[in-house]
Amino acid sequence: MMGRFQFNPVILYDKYLSGDYSYTSMTKMATPNQTTNPAIVSRADQTGSQKVFRSMTLVEQVAKALKDDILTGSLKGGDQLLEDRLKGRFGISRTPLREAFRILEKEGLIEILPRKGAFVKRISRQDIEENFPVRAKLEGLAARLAYTNLSQQDIEDMEKMMASMKDAAQRKDFSDYSTHHLAFHEIFINASKNETLIALLRNLRMHTLWHRYTYNYYKMDCKNSLMIHRRIIDLFKKKKASPEEIEKIVQQHIEVALGPFLAAMEKLE
Repeated sequence: MMGRFQFNPVILYDKYLSGDYSYTSMTKMATPNQTTNPAIVSRADQTGSQKVFRSMTLVEQVAKALKDDILTGSLKGGDQLLEDRLKGRFGISRTPLREAFRILEKEGLIEILPRKGAFVKRISRQDIEENFPVRAKLEGLAARLAYTNLSQQDIEDMEKMMASMKDAAQRKDFSDYSTHHLAFHEIFINASKNETLIALLRNLRMHTLWHRYTYNYYKMDCKNSLMIHRRIIDLFKKKKASPEEIEKIVQQHIEVALGPFLAAMEKLE
């Protein structure tokens, strides 16, 4: 805790915004020491040693606090960000607050309307219904291509993510579950070795606003999600498995998730 601020140590999406979405980057993020300034984030490099330290500016801290409110549903689609109220909450002037708004606008979380103010962006049911079938096809294709490319290290990394997902589910930490679930999928997507496909899926999977709904979605469907991911790993490990079978399982996993995801959206909105 720092003054009136409280943040998630590292939000996975920040890595994607910076273009840093490697497995190592996603899974080796250090948690700040709560006895010190949590705005100082230490990240591990490829060797596991801690080398990079970065201090967040006041504007970045405010933007991150508001982002957390949006992603967790404390601020909902269409809500207005009232400047006077937020200035009092954070103890800041209008200038840094508006700079924070510009950061959120750039990330696609809010929209700033002339003479009206800043509002949390809405995401529609149609947006989700259009996205899921396309992503299901492409992610299934990525799984099929990955079958012949996955290394033993990739399999071990997927097992680690699976173990972390189980642990997060037991702790009912669905934010952490979402982080490891995302990392699980990125391993085989990257193993497809198709840069066009990887880029398309990165865009489809990482729409910032969708993170508002993943928490509720995993609360509702966590047990089934774990079973499906266990099956995906087992198929990848089978030497005589059919790439087409893996493609079908991954595709169906995403298609089936559409209904629960829409229910989670409706619950938050």
